[in-house]
Amino acid sequence: MATKLTIIGAGPGGYVAAIRAAQKGAQVTVIEDYEVGGTCLNWGCIPTKTLVASAEALEHARHAGDFGVELTGEVKYSLDRIRERKDKVVSVQIKGIRGLFKSRGVTLIQGRGSLLSPDVVRAVHKDGATQDIKSEKVILATGSRPARLPGFPFDGERVLTSDDAVQMKRVPASLLVIGAGVIGCEFAFIYRTLGSAVTMVELMPHALSTEDEEISELIERELKKAKIKLMTNVTVEKVERATDGMMLARLSNGQEVGTDTILVSIGRSMNSENIGLEAAGVQRGKRGEITVNEKMETNVPGVYAVGDVTGTVMLAHVASHQGLVAVENALGGNERMDYAVVPAGIFTMPEVGSVGLREKQAVEKGIKVKVGRFPYRGLGKAHAMGEITGMVKVIADDATDKILGMHICGAHATDMIHEGALAIRMGATARDVGHLIHAHPTLAEAVMEAAEDVHGMAIHLPGPGKS
Repeated sequence: MATKLTIIGAGPGGYVAAIRAAQKGAQVTVIEDYEVGGTCLNWGCIPTKTLVASAEALEHARHAGDFGVELTGEVKYSLDRIRERKDKVVSVQIKGIRGLFKSRGVTLIQGRGSLLSPDVVRAVHKDGATQDIKSEKVILATGSRPARLPGFPFDGERVLTSDDAVQMKRVPASLLVIGAGVIGCEFAFIYRTLGSAVTMVELMPHALSTEDEEISELIERELKKAKIKLMTNVTVEKVERATDGMMLARLSNGQEVGTDTILVSIGRSMNSENIGLEAAGVQRGKRGEITVNEKMETNVPGVYAVGDVTGTVMLAHVASHQGLVAVENALGGNERMDYAVVPAGIFTMPEVGSVGLREKQAVEKGIKVKVGRFPYRGLGKAHAMGEITGMVKVIADDATDKILGMHICGAHATDMIHEGALAIRMGATARDVGHLIHAHPTLAEAVMEAAEDVHGMAIHLPGPGKS
């Protein structure tokens, strides 16, 4: 008899889990309060990358003359059409997921789900009607939401979360971005390209502080080139509306910043409230995360949790993989999550891709490393594309030559980083990657050259010269 599985949440963790469970013969019910795809599809990954694509198209048009393409008249954009395209892309993906559910026999309930007990889930439909679902296994995939600073006058117009910013209701004359992490930097480049004067404030010493320091420094240079003002080691203590209608931010260093609009991008809060955890006896951690082990099991047998709500690695592709692991175990398997090789992409201008250890992390672990680097400007393909900004950095173990980390900043970095992920996953050495024949002319040649540079053997880097 088919296992009855109920999943609360249809984001990248929940919907992938649902499809895999159905593939394996389970009877699957998914309860989703908003729309399939979760934050990633509706407010995060997909809509922001669609906005990035519009911003990049605008930049390409502005520089078309560099490629011998003559555009007459002023290059303009239509915010309405940008927003319409974003909404259409999202809509197509939503229909795709719903179609997959239908083709696999997954039951989708539009409503809010919560646990009544470890084996009973209540769905509250949009019309208020309730439905109690008896389940043998439950997966909690309720995701996260933008973190809010207490006391800030969020209104969706002048003080925004990232959910508000992606709606693109208008392009403000000036924008203050609080937080220069992944979300903050992506929106800073988008809004700056569309014409906003952008200022960023960041608590940490660098923008993208979780990345390798050299990559962070490169992005900071690009922020400066884009005339985006970055203030680090500073916090916003208070926000208020000035008499002229502008927003006024008071900073911890004593400065005041007047701005049309403020975007708060300080991270995510987990959606672990009001989903019946207490009724089922499911434990939460200090940050509100649902605590799980490497098999994605909670402390309650038969109840699993995946994605952002677990507070592990808050990335869509990690949530999806956690969903696959949870399903395997819920249906009698013995799978475990391995976070050692998780590639990440940041869609700034230029992009950032990273996987494995940062150089500083390796040193802190007491590992002696060798480092190779190669700049995009050394690539014929980069010059042909007009994309010479960027670099590839390879970190290898000095003793074994195994690649421990790879970090890329430049055009298509988020696509190329998977060569590094595979290398780390397979235990490849810098010599392995350096000796792999790479097609010419491609941007991926920078990976080969950086791997060769670990041993000082990159062909297209100048030698030390004569002393």
